[in-house]
Amino acid sequence: MKITLKVWRQKSKDAKGEFKTYQHDHVSSDMSFLEMMDVLNTQLIKKGEDPIHFDHDCREGICGMCSMYINGQPHGPLQTTTCQLHMRTFKDGETITVEPWRAQAFPVIKDLVVDRSAFDRIQQAGGYVNVNTGGVPDANVIPISKKIADEAFDAAACIGCGACVAACKNASAMLFVSAKVSQFALLPQGHAERKERVEKMVEQMDTEGFGSCTNTRACEAECPKAISVANIARMNREYFSAMVSSYEVKVGGGE
Repeated sequence: MKITLKVWRQKSKDAKGEFKTYQHDHVSSDMSFLEMMDVLNTQLIKKGEDPIHFDHDCREGICGMCSMYINGQPHGPLQTTTCQLHMRTFKDGETITVEPWRAQAFPVIKDLVVDRSAFDRIQQAGGYVNVNTGGVPDANVIPISKKIADEAFDAAACIGCGACVAACKNASAMLFVSAKVSQFALLPQGHAERKERVEKMVEQMDTEGFGSCTNTRACEAECPKAISVANIARMNREYFSAMVSSYEVKVGGGE
C-alpha cells in the first residue's frame, strides 16, 4: 500500500504547530496503525529527522495510551483503540490526517502526545473507596445481583483514553467521570462515600476546564469500550442527591 500522511507536528506546548506531509510507500495491510507509524519513524530517523512523538504502551487495547485523532475521529474510523486499528481499514493511495486530542484540558506536550493528567486528578479527588472495612470478606458474603454486578463491571471497563473528550464538541469529560462514579456507586462497598465522591469528582472535572454535556452521544459512539451514556444519567442523579443532602445539612444547622 501507498498512503499519504498529514501529521500534526508541534515541538512543545507553547510552540506553534503545523501539519507536515509524509509519503509512505511501503505499508502492509496487516500492520496496525502504530506499527505503520513505527516504520515511518524509522525512516525519519535514518534521514536524521525528528521522529513523530506519540503515546503507546500495551498495544493490546487495554491501557488507552494510543490517543490519535485520525481523519476526524478519535482512534480512527472503527470503534476501537488506535493500536487495534489495522491498515487494511484504509484504501491504497488514501490520505490520512493524524492529530492529537483537541481539548483545553489536554494540552499538547509534543506532536501527538497530550497531557491527560487531568483524568488522574479527577480520580484522585474521589475515584476510590477508602472507608475502613476491616478484613477482606468472602466473595459471597455481600449479595449483589448479576444485573448490578454487570453494570458495575461495564462502567469499570473505562480505560481513560480520552476519546469521549476528543469526540465531544464541548470537550466534556462526563462519560469518563460518570463511569468512575458508577463503578463504585453501584456496589455496596462504595455506598458509604457516594455523596462525597461525586461532589469532589464533579468539582475537579469543572476545575480542570472540561466542557459541559449536551447529550449528543458522540462520546458513546466513539468509546472503544462502549461505555454507555446511561452512566451520565446515573451520575447526575448521584450529584443531585448529594447536593440536596448537603443543603439539608446546612439548613438544619448541621454545619
